[in-house]
Amino acid sequence: MDSNTLRSWSAITVPAAAEVADRFSDPEPEYGLILWWGWDGPMSEAVIVRDLDEIKARGIRSVMIEAGYGMTEPYLSPGWFELVRLAVEHARRRDMRVYLVDEGKYPSGFAGGKFSAERPDLRMQGLGVAERIPVAPGETLARSLSPDVVGALAVNQVDQSSQVIDLAGGELHWTAPEGQWEVWLVDRGFRTSVTRAVSNPDRGKDATHSLFDYLNPAATRQFIAFTHEQYEAYLGETFGRTVLGFRGDEPDFAHLPWTPDMPFQFERKKGYDVRPHLGSFFEPQLTERARRVRADYWEVWSELFAESFFRVQAEWCAARDLAYLVHLNHEDKMAALVRSEGDLFRAMRHVPVPGVDAIWNQVWPDRVADFPKLASSAAHLFGRPRAFSESFAAYRIRPTVEQAKWVIDYQFARGINMLEVMFYPSSAHPRERSGWLASDAFPALVRYVHRASYLLSMGRPAAQIAVYYPTSSLWLGDERADERLWEITQQLLERQLDFDLVDERSLCSLLTLEEGAFVNLSGQRYRAVIVPAISALSRLALARLRAFAALGGRVIVLGHEPALVVEKSFLEATGPADLGWAILEPSGALTPRVVAALPAPDVVLDRPCPSVKVLHRRWRNADLYFFFNESDEKQSCQATWAVKGQAQVWDAWTGTVETCPGVTYEADGSRVALTLSPYESKFIVIGALY
Repeated sequence: MDSNTLRSWSAITVPAAAEVADRFSDPEPEYGLILWWGWDGPMSEAVIVRDLDEIKARGIRSVMIEAGYGMTEPYLSPGWFELVRLAVEHARRRDMRVYLVDEGKYPSGFAGGKFSAERPDLRMQGLGVAERIPVAPGETLARSLSPDVVGALAVNQVDQSSQVIDLAGGELHWTAPEGQWEVWLVDRGFRTSVTRAVSNPDRGKDATHSLFDYLNPAATRQFIAFTHEQYEAYLGETFGRTVLGFRGDEPDFAHLPWTPDMPFQFERKKGYDVRPHLGSFFEPQLTERARRVRADYWEVWSELFAESFFRVQAEWCAARDLAYLVHLNHEDKMAALVRSEGDLFRAMRHVPVPGVDAIWNQVWPDRVADFPKLASSAAHLFGRPRAFSESFAAYRIRPTVEQAKWVIDYQFARGINMLEVMFYPSSAHPRERSGWLASDAFPALVRYVHRASYLLSMGRPAAQIAVYYPTSSLWLGDERADERLWEITQQLLERQLDFDLVDERSLCSLLTLEEGAFVNLSGQRYRAVIVPAISALSRLALARLRAFAALGGRVIVLGHEPALVVEKSFLEATGPADLGWAILEPSGALTPRVVAALPAPDVVLDRPCPSVKVLHRRWRNADLYFFFNESDEKQSCQATWAVKGQAQVWDAWTGTVETCPGVTYEADGSRVALTLSPYESKFIVIGALY
């Protein structure tokens, strides 16, 4: 097995078609479907052997081990690690691969309760309203305050107006005017998001086992010491071979994050003291000033989260030839994600395998759900070949094999190329496996996913359009900016115009300018940037966009121009932005004029087919096109490519390669009569194939 296979998650590889073909029929296990293996009930070597044999018999060669309920060996005990060691050894004998969930359920970061029990000083912290004190009109409230009180706010219950109270000297002294007032005392303290722990007898979510302080790198290192380093002691020689990585899950904040050096970090990054403003974050109706300071606060803690939590774990894993896989929370509702996790792209900048979570039928034929683009865009931006989806947990409608394939293809068409599926529960007593996992058709789907994931991991992504993702506008409370973005992306995909989402920091510091294109770390070239109607843009991003346009790139503004231009802080931002040099479309729609300004599509269909999605990747001497008909109606059209060469259909169901029928060659490229049955997917490879 070559080093590229062992590190299928670590670097873009651009093979020739013949090299891809050599492994197409039976790719390495690293490219296969990963089954979430929940250790529920008493575990033993006999149960492990039984489960692995049954799993492999279904065609699955990779498992994700998660601690479950009712185990006789407690999570993170010596007995637990010994059972995991046995599981890894038996997986090795079967040429299977293992990933390790980094927590005893979720979210990542409570180490099975060890922070609460052994390192309470490193528990998660946050800001919150600790006390509400009624104050009558004309009454003076005076008291000395605990050092933990960081802000005070007087709120009029009649109209929800408010006043920030000065706490200079650690004293509260405030006289209430007319109205119905409460004084809210805001403190810093140990506050945790709820956790679902295997040791919780109720099997529910609560705050019994605290998460650690995600903004403190020392706390992250302690988490690694509690978990990863213990696995290393038992399994280190298998790292990068049988054990391929650690999997994190849904780290987030259920409150305003705090860490002890926040005031120092904030002033260092923003140039002013945040402490007098902390109370204003809880205003029922945020003033413009509070809105801007709060956006500054969000940017600071988002950066701390990325550097102190994600980067520390990713670097530990990379030093041991391990992948670090993690997805955040609420990817399908980005306004909620930004509130609880700050900035998806900052977090994923350090993650070798970024992901999303497709649960509760979020991806289903009755809705538009383009959010898997978040993970694939992050992978493309940061030079990562894989982007994963945790799929089918808590699906309210349990899918058939055919429905499961639809959900998978839907995500493949949006750049996902690594699939985890839920859920295989273990038990000391054999039980009948139910649902689509037990279907006779399931092994064929496993083989399809294995080959398709392999094909979609080869080469470079080829989308030429970047769509600016407006995280900073969401920090300012402009949730409509997110809605407008997804309206645009839907229109692009329905026109077979592929794209990546691009964050502001990448726009400013990661993308390089070359001959009228922005080039990302995958070597992919964006020739157009679409900016939706947003509230704010940094001055540096504005300058970079202008330089891009001056070199021949297309900057297209759909809707109004940003009201604020940000330099060091949102508090001191000015505006509005002047984008008169860009292509402006005030309607916000993807008009014919806008479409004409975009790069030529990779594939042109001779009639509108909104349900047909196309994904394009470039190999060394050929181009791969993945077509998916999302609808329940047959689609027939003429498809034209600008590339020439031999065309083949690579059938991921059978592992066979055949000449593509109906191809004609013209001066400007190749044309094929494309027919897709309801829900059909098809891989077409065209180029100098051999």
